[in-house]
Amino acid sequence: MIKAAIIGSGNIGTDLMIKIMRTSDVLGMGCFVGIDPESDGLARAKRMGVEICATGIDGLIEMPIWKEIDIVFDATSAKAHVYNFGKMKDFPEKKMVDLTPAAIGPYVVPAVSFDKDLRSKLNLDFDTFANANTQPDNKRVNLNMVTCGGQATIPIIAAVSRIAKVHYGEIVASIASKSAGPGTRANIDEFTETTSEAIEKVGGATKGKAIIILNPAEPPLVMRDTVFTLSEQGDRETIRQSIHDMVAEVQKYVPGYTLHQEVQFDDISEDEPAFIEGVGHKSGLKTTVLLQVVGAGHYLPEYAGNLDIMTSAALAVGEKLFQV
Repeated sequence: MIKAAIIGSGNIGTDLMIKIMRTSDVLGMGCFVGIDPESDGLARAKRMGVEICATGIDGLIEMPIWKEIDIVFDATSAKAHVYNFGKMKDFPEKKMVDLTPAAIGPYVVPAVSFDKDLRSKLNLDFDTFANANTQPDNKRVNLNMVTCGGQATIPIIAAVSRIAKVHYGEIVASIASKSAGPGTRANIDEFTETTSEAIEKVGGATKGKAIIILNPAEPPLVMRDTVFTLSEQGDRETIRQSIHDMVAEVQKYVPGYTLHQEVQFDDISEDEPAFIEGVGHKSGLKTTVLLQVVGAGHYLPEYAGNLDIMTSAALAVGEKLFQV
């Protein structure tokens, strides 16, 4: 069994730990790491028989278990990840999966990144997983999971991109305010920047834009995502089927991921083209996709689909690293 360490004892890290322990046949827990000895996550890990560390990555590296760790999941923050990854420079054999929007390494969205034909068609700019390089002179693997909004919506943009060239992709991610912890709130700017860039680099859009909404409704609402694309004209039924196929692919690792309504199409005529900053005036086909993400309820409430899709996608990537 491949041993994993998780850095970050908050909601995301704890949920990922439980997912590994309950569902993975590839990964097993080696150590759960935080910086708050009184955190619920560390207490829960201890009750579940997982070795814990309350002094961050510095403490983890000094522990005997460190020699047995094959993969490190970072569920802290963008700023903390820069420090954590720097501490691993002397351990190139250990793979890292980054659940923060730090975006040091290549972006990975499982439904897109695991499809070799789609990767080739979209000319994605990251290497194969087992050999992913983050720097020209460094063989360290550090794969970035983009953001919750990116994991939910980029597969849809890629689904359109494999049928027709996408000039513009815009996503609006609406999540329950209660599911946005201190780390999420501190990373709002990184969320929009990282997701926008990944819409282009992974989704295949010429220009991307991301918006996040923290919904204060009570009772809390599940994650809802709206995806807009403006593409060249293409066969609508073929695009619709491509989107349905992509939803089924995401559901393999996020069962609560569904279309909230049927795909909608509108023509943008040459007489009234849309202006896209950095691209210019474009006509073509507007595609609108409405999504819903319900969490699995392993540790987090079902309305926290935004967190569940991150941990589910990270687990899928972590397992894939040792299956290639």
